[in-house]
Amino acid sequence: MNLFSLSNIQVMITGATGGLGNAISKGLARHGANLIVVGRDESKLNKLKSEIKSQTSKSVLVAPFDLNKIDEIGNFFSETIKRAGNIDVLINCAGINLRGQAEHINIEDWNKVLTINLSACFFLSQAFCKHRISAGGGGKIVNIGSLMCKVARPTTTPYAASKGGLLMLTKSLACEWAKYNINVNAIGPGYFLTEMTKKLKDDPQFNNWVIANTPLERWGNPEDLIGSAVFLSSSASDFITGQIIYVDGGWLSLV
Repeated sequence: MNLFSLSNIQVMITGATGGLGNAISKGLARHGANLIVVGRDESKLNKLKSEIKSQTSKSVLVAPFDLNKIDEIGNFFSETIKRAGNIDVLINCAGINLRGQAEHINIEDWNKVLTINLSACFFLSQAFCKHRISAGGGGKIVNIGSLMCKVARPTTTPYAASKGGLLMLTKSLACEWAKYNINVNAIGPGYFLTEMTKKLKDDPQFNNWVIANTPLERWGNPEDLIGSAVFLSSSASDFITGQIIYVDGGWLSLV
C-alpha cells in the first residue's frame, strides 16, 4: 500500500473547484497529499479548503489565479513556491469547452480554449520543471486530457485541437524531462457528469447515445478519476512516463 501513499507529497492542482478537480483534490487529500488548489474564484477555493479540512488533516493552500494571464504564470508559480516551500506534483486539470460549428468559430473563442487547455498547461509545466531542477530533480506532472486526445466529434474543434495537442505535449515533455526524473502522464476522462456536461446529460438523445456506446452503460462520476490520479501521482508509477490512461467505461473500445 505504500506504493500508493501520498504522505508528505505536495500537489498543485489547477481547476480545483470544477467537477473533476474538486473530486480529484479531495481524493488526493484522503490518500495523504497536501494540496495547493488553484482557480479563479477565491471564495470557491476557500469552500473547497474547508470541505477538505473537515474530512482530512491535510494542509490546503489556496492560490487564486486566472490562467488566461499566460505572461504572469511564471511569477505566480514563484510566489506560490515562496508560500508553499515545495511542489512535488503538478496536476493540470483546468479546462474549458466552447462548442460551435467549425466554420463559425471566431478567433476569440479559439484562443480562449487553446490558452486554458494547452498554453497554460505548458507554461505551468515549464515553471514546475525549473522548480524541480532547483530542488534536485524528480517530480510528476499529470495532465487531464479527454477522449478527444484520440477521437473527435462535431462542434468541438477548438477543444479537440487543444486536447490532441495536450497529449503530444505530454509525450514531448516526458521525453525531454526524463533526464530530470520528471514523469509526465495524462488521464483521458470519457463522458463524465459535471456542470460542464449537464446540458448534454439532460438531452435524452445524447444521453442515450453515451450510454449505448459505453460498455459499462453509464456516465462517469468525478470520483472515478481518483484512482488514476493517485496512481500517477505516487511512486507506484515511477517507471511510467509519456502515457495516457483513458478512464472512459470502455467507450474507446467500441470506436
